[in-house]
Amino acid sequence: MSQSSDHDDATGATRPRKPRAETSRQERIMALHRKLRAARRPIPIDTLREELGCSRATIYRDLGYLRDALGAPIILGGEPSSARYVEAGGERFELPGLWLSSEELHALVALYEMASRSSGAGPLNEALTPLKARIEHLLSVESGRSGGWPEGRIRVVASAARRLDEAVFRSVATATLERRRLSFHYDARSTGRGSEREVSPQRLVHYRDNWYLDAWDHGREALRSFAVDRIRAPQIGRDAALEVDPATLDAHVVAGYGIFSGPTRAVAVIRFSARAARWVADERWHSRQEGQWLPDGRYELRLPYSNSRELLGDVLRYGGDAEIIEPLPLREEAKSTLHLALANYSD
Repeated sequence: MSQSSDHDDATGATRPRKPRAETSRQERIMALHRKLRAARRPIPIDTLREELGCSRATIYRDLGYLRDALGAPIILGGEPSSARYVEAGGERFELPGLWLSSEELHALVALYEMASRSSGAGPLNEALTPLKARIEHLLSVESGRSGGWPEGRIRVVASAARRLDEAVFRSVATATLERRRLSFHYDARSTGRGSEREVSPQRLVHYRDNWYLDAWDHGREALRSFAVDRIRAPQIGRDAALEVDPATLDAHVVAGYGIFSGPTRAVAVIRFSARAARWVADERWHSRQEGQWLPDGRYELRLPYSNSRELLGDVLRYGGDAEIIEPLPLREEAKSTLHLALANYSD
């Protein structure tokens, strides 16, 4: 007897049918829409259930989603129970260009929480608030209950985030996206001095919970990175921004370690103890880093850098579990830093 038979050869007992593969909700919604748009009369719910291979409850949920979340002109009712489109004004209803499944909505909730809870959330909140309301509505329609926004289910903890002026951020973002020159007063944290700058913004960078502006500095005739929280009184000019080739920008900003831009100065070699290696081996410190396990269980990391300040900070947080092997100037700088720190604890 063929494999497609519903009976066992020996006993004649009925075999359980292999369940039909359940279609995804997106596929059902699209199929429902096509059927309802093409139908000239109401379609019985049982007919829809049989054609889509799902339960009556599922059909009603999908019809409710079409009507409540996507705005479809659905009319339910009749005997037997049926569904149909009633399109007024001669306009045919079409599915919106973008609509989301429950999994996509949940991913969007996580993305929203990341954006709103991290540094710089203030400037983004005005734009994100309507999105939150829309997501909350879609979630309630999706689940069939009004549970509200899933507060506390996703938590984003900012680390060393600095205070950011919303008006400044909006001006910097506008100049960057509209490709216009920007003038501002800059209070450099490294020197403690202020200066007037005119720049051609290239891109905004969100790095370690803080915002930075990569730009061509017309006064210095060079690429520079500016901490947005140190920018004061920005003025968007009328002149178009100078365009820097992306490859040139990446070579200047991305080649070195961290946010401290500039040409690569050297390659650092750092060895971590077997205890720290379990964490370091999974960390991404630089796009061009190279790592290898040593025979004794330690881990060796090689990476280019242009400014030692941030690199030393990351290495020294591992304390005695990390050792800078080379270059020698970086190793000596680490030793001096540790001696100065130890002096603070001497009696």
